[in-house]
Amino acid sequence: MSLWNESLDQVKPYTVASHKIWTVDPEERGSILKLDWNEASVPPSPLVRRRLKELLEQEDFFHLYPSTFNGELMQALSGYIGLPEENIQYFGGSDCLHEYLVRAYLKEGDRVLVLWPSYDNFRLTAESTGARMFYGELGQDFAFEEESFRRRIEAVKPRLVYICNPNNPSGTLVPYDVIESFLRDHPEICFLVDEAYAEFADQTVAPLVRQYDNLLITRTLSKAFGLANLRFGYLLASRGNIEAVSKIRNPKNINTFTQTAALAVLQDAGYMREYVREVKEARGWFIRACNEGPLSEYVRAFESRGNFVLIRCRTPEIKMVLSRQWEAANIFVRDVRQSASLEGCLRITVGTKEQMERVIETASLAFLS
Repeated sequence: MSLWNESLDQVKPYTVASHKIWTVDPEERGSILKLDWNEASVPPSPLVRRRLKELLEQEDFFHLYPSTFNGELMQALSGYIGLPEENIQYFGGSDCLHEYLVRAYLKEGDRVLVLWPSYDNFRLTAESTGARMFYGELGQDFAFEEESFRRRIEAVKPRLVYICNPNNPSGTLVPYDVIESFLRDHPEICFLVDEAYAEFADQTVAPLVRQYDNLLITRTLSKAFGLANLRFGYLLASRGNIEAVSKIRNPKNINTFTQTAALAVLQDAGYMREYVREVKEARGWFIRACNEGPLSEYVRAFESRGNFVLIRCRTPEIKMVLSRQWEAANIFVRDVRQSASLEGCLRITVGTKEQMERVIETASLAFLS
């Protein structure tokens, strides 16, 4: 007799990309350009290393559970976001936060509408609760079509709408005023806006949590701040929503190393902003190199507001050749397949200009040598 939850039999798992970087010796990692998970392509602020070294010299904390309320960290988050502490709560990564949110706001049979294609791990998280998934597709060339999505909301009548903003994998940005209009027009619907890439987009709807009780915003320090390995995410919401989610939050699941590193990067936000500036410049250069140079015969790059660019290969053969060429050179990119609209597409994390030059040069060898 199986004790497995049979309702999960039809749930499609989230597909992870290559993690070859963890199968090689540490000294070999420098040869790998990992552009498939949208991590920062450089280490975080040097202040992180200094603070963690200082922490390791303390001998009286390893046997203790971590702090369940870090007031200094909350103050730093409040200062960075520009919201009162009552509108903020932190978690062990935004994926973990998504799990809390679906437990808090969804029950079996509830309808969830996702602006699609999107971050597929959230689809899995919501579907695993027994929620029914519906999708509102982006338009041609992954443009956001407001009226089309508005009609989809009205047709589906979801309990929750998930908008990754900027969208992963397309890089599409839903404007601030459009999101506010959704909140205003549909107070009966919870809108979960995933702002994992907000630092690269120059837009956040964070101020709206003080006006709308139907808005939840998830953020992370994994992308612009470079703390992907330490797993730190946070929720922005009304005071009532923060209190509700905190009822089921396990406060001892954010370890002391993560709390220490999170405080360090927030205290050195200038380092992050300089990295973001460099990525945005490299992003523009990379898109032009794909669309205006010799590679334009083979690929098309779409405009993006994230730290990644989606490209479409002109033929399946080109996609195969490019993927193999990059992998042979230890450059790993993401094959995205969660929607038919992504046929022929690859998603490439944007790092520094030097790193993106390596990507273009390697691709050129496949066709232009």
